Amino acid sequence: VNTGNGKGKTTAALGLMLRAHGRGLRVRMFQFLKHESAKFGEHRTLDVLGLPYEGLGDGFTWRSRDLENSAAMAAHGWSLARAAIESGEHDLIVLDEFTYALKYGWVPWPEVEVVLRARDPLLHVVVTGRDALPELIALADTVSEIRPVKHAYEAGIGAQTGIEY
Repeated sequence: VNTGNGKGKTTAALGLMLRAHGRGLRVRMFQFLKHESAKFGEHRTLDVLGLPYEGLGDGFTWRSRDLENSAAMAAHGWSLARAAIESGEHDLIVLDEFTYALKYGWVPWPEVEVVLRARDPLLHVVVTGRDALPELIALADTVSEIRPVKHAYEAGIGAQTGIEY
């Protein structure tokens, strides 16, 4: 689990995906906030490398105009991610920004817990996002809390292409 209010949770998960892919492991990413047609820097690189990912959301939840649709998208995304976890076809699966789907109750924690506990013990599942549930933290074997110390945004520097997205 990569959680906390600092910058770098998804970046760390992407680095792990690249490392795993470089060692011949089968990887896949499900992004629960980014939409299916997003083409941020990581998507362009994943496309070049031929690594599978799905954008399953409708953007940042706090900007959503239709939270019922956001919830339905998260539930659908979880059904896809669950199928991938249960398929035995991957060595590493990243559930990017999945903590929000859990926090808002769009995906029920008890169901996620059952799936994670029943997964192949050789399958690595990485969950990213702020406010990870205490139950998720307790279940995980590795948890990193990324906290902000200083960020360029505080100095008036906006999000930069290739750095933040």
